[in-house]
Amino acid sequence: MSRILGTFAALKRSGCGGFIPFITAGDPDLATTELLLRELAAAGADIIELGVPFSDPVADGEVIQRASDRALRKGVTLRDALTCIAHVKQRIDVPIVLFSYFNPLLRFGEDRLADEAKQAGADAVLVTDLVPEEAQTWTEKLIQHELDPIFLVAPTTSGDRLAQIAKRGRGFIYAVSRAGVTGARDKITRDAEALVKRVRAVSDLPVAVGFGVSTADQVREIWGFADAAVVGSAIVSQIEKLGNSPDLVKHIGKFARSLVAPAS
Repeated sequence: MSRILGTFAALKRSGCGGFIPFITAGDPDLATTELLLRELAAAGADIIELGVPFSDPVADGEVIQRASDRALRKGVTLRDALTCIAHVKQRIDVPIVLFSYFNPLLRFGEDRLADEAKQAGADAVLVTDLVPEEAQTWTEKLIQHELDPIFLVAPTTSGDRLAQIAKRGRGFIYAVSRAGVTGARDKITRDAEALVKRVRAVSDLPVAVGFGVSTADQVREIWGFADAAVVGSAIVSQIEKLGNSPDLVKHIGKFARSLVAPAS
């Protein structure tokens, strides 16, 4: 059993939903990224997604696009993201998902990436724009290195593709709550719950729901029908607002705790 599946098994035994925050490597800088990873772990993150900055993040809304741009302007690379993971894994035990578009991974080299991601201490790799029909050799390499390949599914995903993802995926399946790009929204659409039901019909893997999740109420709503909630843009937006404030890490920790606090 992978560490991610072990995490979900422990959550299920305790009757709790999972919390998966996302941040972009190098935003606002690499040293702060490491501190943020440690703070998110302390704040209750069950799994953390670390995004590799990319010049054309077509699945992301403006908030995460700007985070990628800020990091790229500082020269942050895939190698830097792996170094962040290696450093922080000496201090935390929370599973980390390397979250990337395929181009940076392909340029790095598939074999090299699988080997170095494992050495760094990553637990999984999620490639936003790699479709399952073209992912066989990629997923095999990751699995050989004991890394979980994570796939996205959306309300528009066909039944055939869902079946392929159920066959190739490991760790968990990331269900996109709605069509479109990332970004905070006022409500979770009914499409999200319907999609989770479709995934459960073809896979025993845990299901995490993301895209548009920004409040504690939405996190609790997702816990009612899925195994975990993913919060990205709402956190990245707070990082953007605070910039280089000395209180940034403390504030992000406070915000993360507010997302998983029991209803009053």
